[in-house]
Amino acid sequence: MNEVINPVPGVDHAFLYILGFSVVLLLGITITMIVFVFKYSRSRNPEPSDIRGNWKLEVLWTVIPSIIALSMFYYGWSSYTGLRNVPAGALEIEVTGQMNSWIFLYPNDKETENELVVPLGKPVKLNITSSDVLHSLFIPAYRIKVDAVPGMKTYAWFLPDKPGLYSMQCAEYCGVGHADMTATLRAVPVPEYEEWLKVEEE
Repeated sequence: MNEVINPVPGVDHAFLYILGFSVVLLLGITITMIVFVFKYSRSRNPEPSDIRGNWKLEVLWTVIPSIIALSMFYYGWSSYTGLRNVPAGALEIEVTGQMNSWIFLYPNDKETENELVVPLGKPVKLNITSSDVLHSLFIPAYRIKVDAVPGMKTYAWFLPDKPGLYSMQCAEYCGVGHADMTATLRAVPVPEYEEWLKVEEE
């Protein structure tokens, strides 16, 4: 059986990689600009230098930014495909957004409102839709933000690897009461999940 790779670290690495390059470029460009303002001011350099036709500089400022941009694309695409390629055998849960709550339907037809319970160590696929207006399911802990669109199925998946309670919310303004459209994700050990699944709602 193939090991399921958690996509969360890939998303974090892509973010840090792009942020790191952005900070380096910001500092490099700013420092260079300040140096040039003083070094090549009119009083210090009355005759401006002409660098037109310098093919070495032109190659450098074309190739280096292209490599940086392509490397950012590679890391970004790798993290994106990690979020979109659902592992085989994932537990599928139907998710419906409605003003102003989230409805979760499990394979045994058990239904909960504003509470998603999942087993640890098993990939979970969320099949997402909306019964009224546009919503957006946002689960920060698992780097998920997917629109819930009326009449259309979208999806997201994640791997619960640590027990605990995680916040969920609607990240798309959906009308009055939008701020109250929150839910809780509860990751529990498999035996506890299976026992919970059997219990009928009161």
